[in-house]
Amino acid sequence: MVNQLPPCTFVVVSGPAASGKTTLARAIAPALGLPLIAKDTIKQALMTVLPVPDIQASRIMGAASVAALLAVAAETGGAVLESVWHRSRAMGDLHRLPGSIVEVFCRCDQQIAARRYALRASTRAAGHFAAERTIEELWNDEVAQPVAGGWPVIEISTNSPVDVGPLTVRIRTAAGAPQRE
Repeated sequence: MVNQLPPCTFVVVSGPAASGKTTLARAIAPALGLPLIAKDTIKQALMTVLPVPDIQASRIMGAASVAALLAVAAETGGAVLESVWHRSRAMGDLHRLPGSIVEVFCRCDQQIAARRYALRASTRAAGHFAAERTIEELWNDEVAQPVAGGWPVIEISTNSPVDVGPLTVRIRTAAGAPQRE
């Protein structure tokens, strides 16, 4: 039997680009019994109907995708929320969610993340403008540290695959979920 999280628990998966957030979020959401709401899924859907002619439009589309993610999340009874969270913007946004938060921060060596980013850049939709992003945009102080808004933060190395079982136990403990013997 899976230990249930308290109602309205949001697990925020954060970290810089290509740090392993999506892979990790896709693994922990079903393990926690929560839906996954991912910024890039929303952005990809929006790009199928809205034009993204340049990198500035892509940045605006990304911000709109985060706004949509947060609006959908607020209507759920808890979810795994995955995005590159910019600390200065995310702090207030995440505090407005109607529930508690546990942040899982993906700590990854920049060289590994850069290699992953380069490998996936050619597979992403043109509207992401992945090849035009700079190192400063992708890995800066805004995203290279947890949002850490007063909620529990679990830092996990994503340089290699993560064992999801122990991580979900840590998430449940941080969220105050009762543990079963």
